[in-house]
Amino acid sequence: MYGGGYIYDEPNKRPLAEQLAEDPDKLAAFEARIAKGEKIEPGDWMPSEYRRQLIRLIEQHAHSEIIGALPEGTWITRAPGFKRKLALIAKVQDEIGHGQLLYNAAETLGKSREAMINDLLSGKSKYSNVFNYPAETWADVAVIGFLIDAAAIVNQVANAKGSYGPYCRALERICYEESFHLKQGHDAFIELATGTPAQKTMVQEALNRWWQPIMHFFGPPDKTSSHSEKLMQWKVKMASNDDMRNQFLDMYVPKIWELGLSLPDPLLRKNEAGKWEYTDPDWDEFFRVINGEGPCNEERLRVRKWAEENGRWVRKALMQPSDKKSFPVA
Repeated sequence: MYGGGYIYDEPNKRPLAEQLAEDPDKLAAFEARIAKGEKIEPGDWMPSEYRRQLIRLIEQHAHSEIIGALPEGTWITRAPGFKRKLALIAKVQDEIGHGQLLYNAAETLGKSREAMINDLLSGKSKYSNVFNYPAETWADVAVIGFLIDAAAIVNQVANAKGSYGPYCRALERICYEESFHLKQGHDAFIELATGTPAQKTMVQEALNRWWQPIMHFFGPPDKTSSHSEKLMQWKVKMASNDDMRNQFLDMYVPKIWELGLSLPDPLLRKNEAGKWEYTDPDWDEFFRVINGEGPCNEERLRVRKWAEENGRWVRKALMQPSDKKSFPVA
């Protein structure tokens, strides 16, 4: 559902030239393979920086899938009607499954799942900023299911064409399921937007609350990224932050306006060059949220820590060798 585009990176203390100081012949062969559209597999040689950035990207995507299920999960018992409850249960189940697929893909690069979970719980590893905001009403769930899923699909469809085989294959399956999630969110969004005056007001208020986090979703402007060019050459990133944000606006702003809803940005417009112009979102808030100061950061990690601690006995039991004598056949 979520993430897979912007890498919430920590500063690397080594200069870029030093990071890329690999065997020149191997590096040239590696880049030639990528230029030809070949997939890199776990046993293949790869630059250490390629491996590092892929681990960060994939594990952060995995964390986002797991954490992203939390705000929607709290609405399962409160969703309006049995059909909505069933759909939300299925969606949350899918998101957890996506997280497991992505953890598997990241493990092929040499980082254990235990290490990834520990880095999440310690705050070292990041996840998508949008999941540190509360889902106050059912309309918030509709906005998440429609627009945030849509933003994630823009990321994931692009990255499914990337260079690392296990990640691409995981994304192909994820994108199939996400198309159904998007339809579920779109259906709920449409029902509110075309419903009673109270329902339309509720979805408009939710849209106002979520618009800045959605604009933050793709990451800071390209001009602030120092490594994007190399990551795009290696097909770790398949599109720039600004290009993905523009693609999302191009696809979904007209749909919102057609429903008679407004967006909380008076400067939002498409210019003559076909690019969207908009008020620059508050990037200081973006980095505050990423660094743990969002309205729900502590709550989200507290739930994950509880699940990790209370599920430890299950994992321990599963790892024990089976004792057939304990289960006699009648």
